[in-house]
Amino acid sequence: MHRLLTALLPCMLAFSAAAAEPARPASYFDNTGREDAWQGGVRMIPIHTPAGDFRVWTKRVGNNPRIKVLILHGGPGSTHEAYEAFDSFLPAGGVEYYYYDQLGSAYSDQPADMAPMLTIDRFVDEVEQVRTALGLDRENFYLYGHSWGGILAIEYALKHQQHLKGLVVSNMMSSVPAYNRYANDVLMPEMDPAALAEIKQLEAAGKFDDPRYMDLLMPHYERHVLRRPAAEWPEPMLRGFGKLNKKVYVPMQGPSELGASGLLVDWDRTADLAKITVPTLVIGAKHDTMDPAWMRMMAGKFPRGDYLQLENGSHMAMYDDQQAYFAGLLQWLHKVNAAAVATP
Repeated sequence: MHRLLTALLPCMLAFSAAAAEPARPASYFDNTGREDAWQGGVRMIPIHTPAGDFRVWTKRVGNNPRIKVLILHGGPGSTHEAYEAFDSFLPAGGVEYYYYDQLGSAYSDQPADMAPMLTIDRFVDEVEQVRTALGLDRENFYLYGHSWGGILAIEYALKHQQHLKGLVVSNMMSSVPAYNRYANDVLMPEMDPAALAEIKQLEAAGKFDDPRYMDLLMPHYERHVLRRPAAEWPEPMLRGFGKLNKKVYVPMQGPSELGASGLLVDWDRTADLAKITVPTLVIGAKHDTMDPAWMRMMAGKFPRGDYLQLENGSHMAMYDDQQAYFAGLLQWLHKVNAAAVATP
């Protein structure tokens, strides 16, 4: 039975995330022998695809031989930049982590024709090539996926969990059809009826790029994507969202912002979660675009699942419920590591 992490001790939120396990600066910041040190931790990793050979961008931060986290960004077709808030918390917790732009995103190659490569299996194979190049293995490798990255993380674990030490699925349901039902039955009815009707009219006319479309959606975004006025949204998130590659996003997610309709529309791995036996943390948020009750249920289906509920958070809970998000994530990483150390 999974242990619910919802009731984090209040004192955890009063202290820096460093309290989980203070880093040893001499080792954490020691780049001796790291081939990426001369360019700030950045590596362009060659990957092979059925459509040719390309390169993807990664950046390492810190050193920890036992805790190395590879971050799978959302989107699909977005970038690592929305996750730069990790810089404020993970180094203090002594965690080594890797930013990574998937093929077609930001600093990685962006092939003119992405269509042949827009399959989950190909993205999973890309992650495996990145893991191999970075030298991550079951002694240290934690895979973190947020939103679309959560889909990719689940799929990777189903195929390659022998390489994993731990898995984190953040703000993503295990079923796109269930997500669409939640959007239709819960999220849309709470919107202003006149605004929703106009949004649907614009969608029916294919006017997804009409500025009016985004204007109408902003109250929904400020309630369920990041719970602050858009004028206060963090610069890294805005910078990352501004680089969204629609050649990846639209075919896979679909053009609508009120549900999925693209290649992912029928994706559902709920029945397969029990096959993932590595320690797994599911992170959900009360005000998310994703159903928090569903994400809590997911944690119970993983044989070694934990659940972290962010009571003040939405889809980007690493910003709008930041202290609880990172306190819970760091506590879980160090708990899994301590259990591994204690196991003969």
